[in-house]
Amino acid sequence: MRSKERSEKKRPSPLQSILLLFPISFLASLLFRNRFSSSPIPLPLQMGYIGHYGVATLHKYKYSGVDNSLVAKYILQPFWTRSVTLFPLWMPPNMITLTGFTFLLISALLGYIYSPRLDTAPPRWVHLAHGLLLFLYQTFDAVDGKQARRTNSSSPLGELFDHGCDALACAFEALAFGSSIMCGRYTFFFWVIAAVPFYLATWEHFFTNTLILPVINGPTEGLMLIYVCHFFTFLTGAEWWAQDFRKSIPFLSWIPFVPEIPVYGVVMIFMTLFAVIPTIASNIGNVQKVVASKKGNMLSALAMLLPFNALLAGVGIWAYLSPSDIMKNYPHLLVVGTGFAFGFLVGRMILAHLCDEPKGLKTGMCMSLVFLPFAIANALTAKLNEGLPLVDEPLVLLLYCAYTVGLYLHFATSVIHEIKNALGIYCFRITRKEA
Repeated sequence: MRSKERSEKKRPSPLQSILLLFPISFLASLLFRNRFSSSPIPLPLQMGYIGHYGVATLHKYKYSGVDNSLVAKYILQPFWTRSVTLFPLWMPPNMITLTGFTFLLISALLGYIYSPRLDTAPPRWVHLAHGLLLFLYQTFDAVDGKQARRTNSSSPLGELFDHGCDALACAFEALAFGSSIMCGRYTFFFWVIAAVPFYLATWEHFFTNTLILPVINGPTEGLMLIYVCHFFTFLTGAEWWAQDFRKSIPFLSWIPFVPEIPVYGVVMIFMTLFAVIPTIASNIGNVQKVVASKKGNMLSALAMLLPFNALLAGVGIWAYLSPSDIMKNYPHLLVVGTGFAFGFLVGRMILAHLCDEPKGLKTGMCMSLVFLPFAIANALTAKLNEGLPLVDEPLVLLLYCAYTVGLYLHFATSVIHEIKNALGIYCFRITRKEA
């Protein structure tokens, strides 16, 4: 008992952990800031993420995408086409992308301020802000591509930057959504529900060379459904989602022999059954057709999913063994840390596709996993040592975040530096190329 009390006294609060993470990220950004210099003069490729063959392939790459959404075609596309005219021609597409991503950072921060563990109800206006900020993110995310075509500044860097921000957005919107529905520890599972289809779509794109969005897809209908939920919560309050679904939905009160399940639990089940699983089946089917047409090995294609599955399994084992219940008490740190590891995995796969350099991909992707064995061993030690780990677990979680954020910053800044030098373009400035 005394060892547990000593452990409790040592643990920093979630706010202290977040504040400690900021200077670490700031120092990392200072280390890499020179990589965003505006000079397009080619310099030696220092980090080696892109080989000579990849540089040559970048010059030939052309984006291909198909959006079969009827909502996008008849409602949102006309709106986005008008919206892009509001942006000046000198504004680079990547700046629009980054601005949209910032909206989700603000949304997640609001959720943390008013619901640190995502299990208490924030003020009603926070839900309204969540909905508006997500709508703005969706709009900016759609408009950046139109701005690129409008200014004749489309490039592989733009695709990597856009999809890289989208990968991180899964984590920050999961945190905002978690604060709206008061789902606490289950916020991590909502992140998984967003991350799995995203990763599978990226994997499918790697093989098909075309990003295929089905009639109902996450970037369109999925985001619309989420910000409608935010607006609905603004009217009803977050408590509506946390009570038994038979009380929240009166006409379902007659259902017998069903345990008490909060509304957010029902939402999670329905999203898994009717959105995630069908999407996975579609992605695997499309990849299988391509692999079969090229007489390739499907097992080799499926092996590219192993790093992501290892990430989910590793974090799951850590959370299960955790003596301080990190999934409940520190949901923000867990989701952010894992979200940046996920962003690294997605970024490596996109880069391999852009450069047509899959060699060493799976080995490189495993860099995002090297911290987890230590975290799991530390939690397992607590199980064998009266609940007292070797290293205070909130500190381990903070170091996990620092590692994944630093790893992602290293990758992102290095690749931006290499691509802009290889193509002779800027990241945050429109370059007029000579014909």
